[in-house]
Amino acid sequence: METFDALPAPVRQWMTHAALPWSPTSVRRIWSKSIARGLSNDEALALLARAETRTLARDRHATFFKLNSLS
Repeated sequence: METFDALPAPVRQWMTHAALPWSPTSVRRIWSKSIARGLSNDEALALLARAETRTLARDRHATFFKLNSLS
């Protein structure tokens, strides 16, 4: 919980609405790299959202092929 509490407020807010159960460590890593690259808070949050979208798409794709191989 301390790791979560140490995150910036916009990141904590994003995590509470995320579709996936992100770990604070993973989110902090993406956030820190984004800010170090000079991205704004909004751009860094958008990057987190894109990472989540890619993960969800990859998971759907893997599930589809797994289900088809069972047939």
